[in-house]
Amino acid sequence: MAKTILPGHGSGGKLMNEMIDTVIRKRFGAGNVQLDDSAILTVGSSSIAFTTDTFTITPIFFPGGDIGRLAVNGTVNDLAVMGARPLYISCALVLEEGLDFADLERILESMKSEADSAGVAIVTGDTKVVPNGKADKIFINTSGIGIIDKRIQRREIVPGDRVIVSGTIGDHGMAIMALRNNLSFSRGLQSDCAHLNRMIAKITDAYPDSIKFMRDPTRGGVASVLNEIVKGKQYSAMLSEEALPVRDEVKGVCGILGIEALYAANEGKVIIIAGRADADGIVKLMRKTPEGRDAAVIGEITTAFPGKAYIETAIGGRRILPLLTEEQLPRIC
Repeated sequence: MAKTILPGHGSGGKLMNEMIDTVIRKRFGAGNVQLDDSAILTVGSSSIAFTTDTFTITPIFFPGGDIGRLAVNGTVNDLAVMGARPLYISCALVLEEGLDFADLERILESMKSEADSAGVAIVTGDTKVVPNGKADKIFINTSGIGIIDKRIQRREIVPGDRVIVSGTIGDHGMAIMALRNNLSFSRGLQSDCAHLNRMIAKITDAYPDSIKFMRDPTRGGVASVLNEIVKGKQYSAMLSEEALPVRDEVKGVCGILGIEALYAANEGKVIIIAGRADADGIVKLMRKTPEGRDAAVIGEITTAFPGKAYIETAIGGRRILPLLTEEQLPRIC
């Protein structure tokens, strides 16, 4: 293991997983460190989901959003994919000396607008200021609490289950990278930053027993999420290249930068593992919502390569999708 922290330790890939297992869990105890989107806690007779996240994106304003909108939606989605109804969010700000007040006010207004739209309240927070050059304008930490009205969205996955994505892949990561690299042909590309709690509530209400797993594919993208799902299991996750919904602009940016869209961050999508019989019905219902209009079945659970994610290519071959060691896209969320 590396002797110093590297960018890859925050990537959602192999280095981060190793650090969590050998450094963090070693000290906090395996039973106390939740390796999921949210921790599930019992308070009296109620079950709640509790999550926390920190956002350090650069640039802080980007097509389709800003760091404030990203923070609220990321927190809401981490609660929603566990089957929770998001209720409350905290907001802790680390501000760099010299940040324009106008930028701060714009970010806070964005957070308030997005929280109101998602139906959550920002109820507590903290503010710190660090000297110029000791941060990157603004970092935001959020925590969120949601109530679990029905059940946790985690069930046994079996071969034959379908892999569903709620829309186009890689939009957020490639929008940020196109902006950083001033790629003029991608001007129409925007981040997919959005809260998904209402869409998720509709499909879990309609198909309460069919959805077995949900996760928003942020850092590390779709491929990393699938690797986490199948790690150590006797089944594998297969994707069909022909079924993947990827915008032409995203393909173009990926081609220029040498990046695989399946590893690019998404901030308004959810990966779902669902039973074979209801997968098409779930997609049909998702497509009736603004957030899920491009939803698709993109693969299935198989036994071909236990513990691995892989893709069946358009030309008929198969390619393993490993968990990346280094970070493709630094400071993306």
